[in-house]
Amino acid sequence: MSQPNIRGFFDEATFTITYLVSDPATKKAAIIDPVLDYDPGGGVADSRSIDEVLTVARDEGLTVEWVLETHAHADHLSAAPRVKAATGARIGIGEHITKVQEIFRPVFLADDLAPEGRDFDRLFKDGERFPLGELEVEVLYTPGHTPACVSYRIGDNVFVGDTLFMPDYGTARTDFPGGDARALYRSIRRLLALPPQTRLFMCHDYKAPGRDFYLWETTVAEEREKNVQISDGVSEDEFVASREGRDKALAAPRLLLPSIQVNIRAGRFPPPGPDGVRRLLSPVKFKGAAEPAD
Repeated sequence: MSQPNIRGFFDEATFTITYLVSDPATKKAAIIDPVLDYDPGGGVADSRSIDEVLTVARDEGLTVEWVLETHAHADHLSAAPRVKAATGARIGIGEHITKVQEIFRPVFLADDLAPEGRDFDRLFKDGERFPLGELEVEVLYTPGHTPACVSYRIGDNVFVGDTLFMPDYGTARTDFPGGDARALYRSIRRLLALPPQTRLFMCHDYKAPGRDFYLWETTVAEEREKNVQISDGVSEDEFVASREGRDKALAAPRLLLPSIQVNIRAGRFPPPGPDGVRRLLSPVKFKGAAEPAD
């Protein structure tokens, strides 16, 4: 079986890995989970990280045909529109993105969302296959972190999004709206039923305690043997109790609010106002006596 060339680009600001995946025979390529640099303090968006990926693709003579999103990320903004503008690539995501859009449309007053997920060029179904040059991409529905998560299998390689982390770190959180620890357990067990030598590529790494360097590639065998939360022998009930308990102590991601409202639009920012300025909403929750009197 032919195998892809894989390049990972680590963005330390968001601990995210963007992948450039290409077919050696035809030089057709996909970019998985592209990052747009964003400074929330100054409200400044910058394309320097994704431009590095695009430069490598150009220098290697690759034709980028796809931007593949594993889900609507809550920790970084997608640079999918930048890739599409530069290459003509189509933007794909799992078909259940519509559920995430339904959840967040009223939160962010996102009435400009295209119906039926049509901000994206392609909504993938579970088990769907499509070509990348002479390679084949298989879509695996892996919900739990969000109701729309998918993983992409290309040859003996799977890009798992936020479903799994490195064995010494564990698994994704499940406390976002629509998240489900039981669904995550079953999604991970589906991935870990793949052949032991299957290479798994993470979307994030945060350096587990005791490790002072970043890692983002492992195997099914290593996850089954060593994952600190879901190795072989951990039951569904045990995992759910552990995962839900851990989630209660987690803070919200730093870029949660800007990320979600941009990423449910396939990386598009909200429409500009009358003055031509694009604005992101920041809903506020008041606790205790903090709520001001009207």
